[in-house]
Amino acid sequence: MTELNRTLAPDFKAIDNITLIRPEHKTLGNGCNIYCFNSGDQELVRIEWVFNNLRFNPAKPLLNMAVNTMLTEGTNTLTAAQIADKIDFYGAFLQVDYGYENSQVTLYSLNKHLHQTLPVIADLLTNSVFPEKELETFKRNQQQKLQVSLQKNDIVARRDFNKAIYGNTIYGLGASFDNYKSLQRDDLAAHYKLQYQPSNCSIIIAGKVDATALALITDTFDKGWTNGPITADTTQPELQAAAERFYFTEKSDALQSAIRIGTPTINRNHPDFQALQVLNTVYGGYFGSRLMTNIREDKGYTYGIGSGLGSFKQGGSFFIATEVGADVCKAAVTEIEKELNILKTDLVPAEELSLVRNYMLGSLLGSLENVFSHADKFKSIYFAGLDYDYYDRYADTVKNITSDKLIELANQYFHFDEFYKVIVGKY
Repeated sequence: MTELNRTLAPDFKAIDNITLIRPEHKTLGNGCNIYCFNSGDQELVRIEWVFNNLRFNPAKPLLNMAVNTMLTEGTNTLTAAQIADKIDFYGAFLQVDYGYENSQVTLYSLNKHLHQTLPVIADLLTNSVFPEKELETFKRNQQQKLQVSLQKNDIVARRDFNKAIYGNTIYGLGASFDNYKSLQRDDLAAHYKLQYQPSNCSIIIAGKVDATALALITDTFDKGWTNGPITADTTQPELQAAAERFYFTEKSDALQSAIRIGTPTINRNHPDFQALQVLNTVYGGYFGSRLMTNIREDKGYTYGIGSGLGSFKQGGSFFIATEVGADVCKAAVTEIEKELNILKTDLVPAEELSLVRNYMLGSLLGSLENVFSHADKFKSIYFAGLDYDYYDRYADTVKNITSDKLIELANQYFHFDEFYKVIVGKY
């Protein structure tokens, strides 16, 4: 038996190809799309009902979020407690999730209990009533959460940054106390009937989906679930960034200052997006990034700093986020700019680029641990209007991008003088 030499690091092993499970697709008579990922040995399925959010209305900005969050608060036949009891009794799990562009209902259930759990979901999607008492509780709880959140510098900085680059859209919304106060049950009910229609729904099923389970799901959400007379308007207003580029909220007693810096940029539909992801990873996209090495490891200004790319239907953003000691805030901003400018003048060394390649491909491969992960990868491209060749291009770009290309991208997309800069604390 050969003894393992623990003083030697294991060799890197290149990732040649990444294979993704692709779904079967069918469209129900009511217009609802079903995508099915059948894989695995466990008698378990995850079913997601995903709805495109209605067009953002600045006069009633919280309707999408409030309707989704309150779906489980009661129907014509079941109270919130009864809904929870029915799901728990069969060992299932139910949750609702809200995003900028989509609202989602998710059920995890054993196959043998689907005939008991699916009718509960059907009831939520057709008969939710948003009880007045529960609505008042929701409004009160949200206002209390908001009051706490507004004491945190990083949350205030994020709200101010989003408002600056996304304007008066859902992406730029910073909810106020008055927004919650103005929520009315009749508005929620009308919004619900318009948004939660089968023609505005995609059902994504993942797990051990045999013919019996698929037939049960299909029958439950085809028969009896009909569209209303008005088609849901799911378009969104164009983004309109602010003219002002610098925002400072002073807090004289702050021990730390929150920094949020960035700019509107391309989204994942743009051919440069995958290459920009590589550049972002070098700069601030993982623990070994240049921002972490300089501002955390070398200078000790912060416990953590990172950069990222946001991608939405209407556009995207590049951002840098951190909290630093209040006395070193200006110095940290200077270092953030310095590291950005180095990317525009100096080639990324081959060893560093190789490390980033392995990290990015390894992260993608590591994220595909089960069939649910494959369904999540599908959602990322499906709701962006892309196909699976997106991931082929991603892998190809990560493997083959050159340092020369990274300098070209940095000069094309990174103009620090034009970035939006938000500081909350001391500066």
